[in-house]
Amino acid sequence: MPITVKELLDERSLALKADTGRVGLSKEISTPRIQKPGLLLTGLLEELHPDRVQIFGAAEIGYLTSLDQDGRALSLKILEEAEIAAIIVTRGIEAPDFLLDLTRRKQIPVLSTQLTSSILIERLIRFLEDRLAPTTTMHGVLADVLGIGTLILGKSGIGKSECALDLVSRGYRLVADDAVIVKRLSTATLFGSSSGITRYHMEVRGVGIINVKDLFGITAIRERKQMDLVVELVDWDPKGDYERLGFEDKTRDILGVDLPYFQIPVSPGRSVATIVEVAARNQVLKIMGYRPGTELEKRLRAKLHDPEKTGGSRRP
Repeated sequence: MPITVKELLDERSLALKADTGRVGLSKEISTPRIQKPGLLLTGLLEELHPDRVQIFGAAEIGYLTSLDQDGRALSLKILEEAEIAAIIVTRGIEAPDFLLDLTRRKQIPVLSTQLTSSILIERLIRFLEDRLAPTTTMHGVLADVLGIGTLILGKSGIGKSECALDLVSRGYRLVADDAVIVKRLSTATLFGSSSGITRYHMEVRGVGIINVKDLFGITAIRERKQMDLVVELVDWDPKGDYERLGFEDKTRDILGVDLPYFQIPVSPGRSVATIVEVAARNQVLKIMGYRPGTELEKRLRAKLHDPEKTGGSRRP
């Protein structure tokens, strides 16, 4: 979802101020990519990208102010025809009057910052990638178990929050309860967090709303976590077809990213938190290259082909 230039202006890490007042602050930015025009101002290259924020450093401002009237008219025509979203002037350089006159006429916002171009570009790209990332909200619980971001899903009342609470009491960390905000920050990486309103809070049926940070301390919570594993709690069904051997890896698609997926049946007497913890531990082993199911299968196949190597004996 696009953001406005006003939202960019409000981001404290960028230390921006508006040199053209409220001109163009409602314009939208829809890409995390930026552009530093450089030689584009000379007309040597094709075009400025109108959907990108333009960064003007000492080189760009110095070049424009050094031009004669005809040369400056050519460069300003390039800026005028581009219909760009916003210009940011770095290093605390004062934007020249001819640039401000053009941008006010074309309703192009000009922002400025004391930051150098390299620092601004790094912070700006990081900010835009986070704000413009594909996002969805999922009903579930996200916990950090042994460094594995574990998303716990299931229907309402099945015990997701109770499972997470048990994990927190064992020393693991809560990221979000009930509503997990999921963002895809690269082609294969998902991060989960909670909304600002419900952060640190959890609903425990029979007790009510609790604040995990206040009850268990700062080490019991995380602001956000990369998601590595999906566990879905389902009602126990004696006729259900549940995973027994683990030879086949199942996945769950979230925002186009496939995450390892387990379905755990819930019944009285089963320690769901223990099973979730074991699933996370098992995922750590898989990341390290060890797969218990595959190793057992190899041993069984080896025994079938040559029983003597595994302590077996052949029948006469």
